[in-house]
Amino acid sequence: MQSMIPPSVAFRRARESTWRELEQLVARAENSSLRRLGSRDVARLPLLYRSTVASLAASRNMCLDRNVVDYLENLTARAHVAMTTSKPNIKGALKAFFGVEFPAQVRALSGHLLAATLLLFAGAAVAFVLTLDDPERFYNFVPEAYSQGRGPEASSADLQQILYDEGTAADQLASFSSFLLSNNARIGMLCFALGFAFGVPVLYLLFTNGMIIGAFGALYHQRGMSGEFWAWMLPHGVTEILAVLLCGAAGLGMAQAIIFPGRSTRMTNLARVGKQAGTVVLGAVFMFFLAALIEGFFRQLVHDVVIRYTVVFATATLWLAYFTLVGRARRAAKGAQ
Repeated sequence: MQSMIPPSVAFRRARESTWRELEQLVARAENSSLRRLGSRDVARLPLLYRSTVASLAASRNMCLDRNVVDYLENLTARAHVAMTTSKPNIKGALKAFFGVEFPAQVRALSGHLLAATLLLFAGAAVAFVLTLDDPERFYNFVPEAYSQGRGPEASSADLQQILYDEGTAADQLASFSSFLLSNNARIGMLCFALGFAFGVPVLYLLFTNGMIIGAFGALYHQRGMSGEFWAWMLPHGVTEILAVLLCGAAGLGMAQAIIFPGRSTRMTNLARVGKQAGTVVLGAVFMFFLAALIEGFFRQLVHDVVIRYTVVFATATLWLAYFTLVGRARRAAKGAQ
């Protein structure tokens, strides 16, 4: 009676349970992720896959039913994809980036960040003092196209109106926000990219951008509107300037890897520092976006000086706590493994 069973049927009966188990695991991996499978299932998957591949080879050699061969070819292909690829876990990747990697890499570049900060503030201090001494020097530090009517020739009333201009429409605010994002991100990206030129252009960009800030500060200080000006500029400026400084620190880190390679080769240093700097710059891009939202919307809609300064101190405190504390425990635990 056993001899009456077709070879294809006997072949399938002996191995079908393995195929079904593999099919179920593959379907689960396709619907979620390989990471979602239990450790036992993950360990079983390659065993089931190899067994099914062997079944496929045998079915071809035995010239079995074409439907069986097609089924096994499809199943092994799906299993191969499931084992070699996994659906990206976007939520987990963002959590790892902002919860561990970004603040950790900023801390690793803390010396370069300090140097970038000192350089920018030095430029601001020089321009502030020189512009107070001679207001006409304002245009030595601020391009006329950038000032947009805010210069020594403007009346105090005009300067004050700029601080409290609400704009006329939401789409104008969105357009302004988009412009600021692209402009400030461009400056930050230049600071990072020009680190390859031994860091000299980075030093220049940081210093001259500090001079622009200092010149504007002096202009409003001369008109007795210093408090109002900083309340206008700093709600977005804390985040935006910090993002520029982070890009500058990344650029200085790249420059150091080239100029002072130490015992490692320059390429080895660049590979190591490049990954570190790239993480910092990617986080800084997000900060530019956040600063642009504050500048394009909050600053134009909220005019109360107390509220503006409250946002300034809250933002500064949050960034300080974030870069100082976030991710330390997880990073240390990862390094101890």
